[in-house]
Amino acid sequence: MTGLFFSESSRCLVKKHLSIEIYKKLVHEKTDSGYSLLNAIRSGIINKDSSIGIYAGDEMSYHTFAPVLDPVIKEYHNFSKEKKHKSDFRKITLSNPDPERRYIKSTRVRIARNIKNYSFPPHITLSQRMKLEKKIIYALNLLQGSLKGKYCSFTDSETMLENSGSSKNLKFPKGDRFQDSAGINSDFPQCRGVFQSMDGQFMVWINEEDHLRVISFKETADIAKVYNRAVTGIESLNNHLEFAWNEKYGYLTSCPTNIGTSMRAGVHIMLQNLAQEKNTLNSIVDFYNLQIRGTKGEKTKIDNCLFDISNRQRLGVSEYEIIQNLHKGIEAIIKAEKSLS
Repeated sequence: MTGLFFSESSRCLVKKHLSIEIYKKLVHEKTDSGYSLLNAIRSGIINKDSSIGIYAGDEMSYHTFAPVLDPVIKEYHNFSKEKKHKSDFRKITLSNPDPERRYIKSTRVRIARNIKNYSFPPHITLSQRMKLEKKIIYALNLLQGSLKGKYCSFTDSETMLENSGSSKNLKFPKGDRFQDSAGINSDFPQCRGVFQSMDGQFMVWINEEDHLRVISFKETADIAKVYNRAVTGIESLNNHLEFAWNEKYGYLTSCPTNIGTSMRAGVHIMLQNLAQEKNTLNSIVDFYNLQIRGTKGEKTKIDNCLFDISNRQRLGVSEYEIIQNLHKGIEAIIKAEKSLS
């Protein structure tokens, strides 16, 4: 079966778990919006180096294609299908792990959300995108206090640059070749844009890989402050938008790697000593369920000992627990860095 579609060199999880029996069972199935198995695995077929190889086109995908999605999710997230995801998204009080900012340069919390009853970006039509963009803009315009800001459409680059206040942070986020093959880039850049608060520390991308990509960012070591602002933003938007969710997998996203909390919280941290002691750093990171990424994100290198360290778990762990683990882990990393001085 796998030879019919996937490259012989492919090691993606969907290839591993899509047996001939499951394929025959699902090949003629479609979700209510018309999303098929071949739609779902197109990116994995086209891109030989895909690690996952399957996208969800809507909420129903997680039910219709469960015979292949469940084992993919189980292996990637180490999460049994008999479990249920738990959410605990509330504000927290934590000490600042680096008040003098000797090590932590910035903190960032990113949260993905899709809106209930709309197809996800791999399968959404242009008319749906238009309706969705208007719906989301309405909710964004109701944000209050420090979250108030402006929306800039990607179809009007001049307006975008005039209103951004921090245009260097506003790059056109056209999806990579994996997302392109999945259909996420269809009709680009129509109905895409970014909302940015006046101080530039709260942003919401619209119609990227998911309907919403909410980002709270600040050049600070105060992890709780950045996280709490994200909580406020999400709670405010949830007053006017209903997010796609199910009991088993939590918040549903286009890529099954992001389900659950759909949250990545992390810091950019300078570790000149631990950069030479990778085993020590890796042991701390593993203990607190964190992960190391390159300075400029996934699949990039570490520049000048500046590490991007964030949570590894997203499914089966709550938002509150993620932030606690990140805080404890960063405290342990800073302690180890100081001990090597």
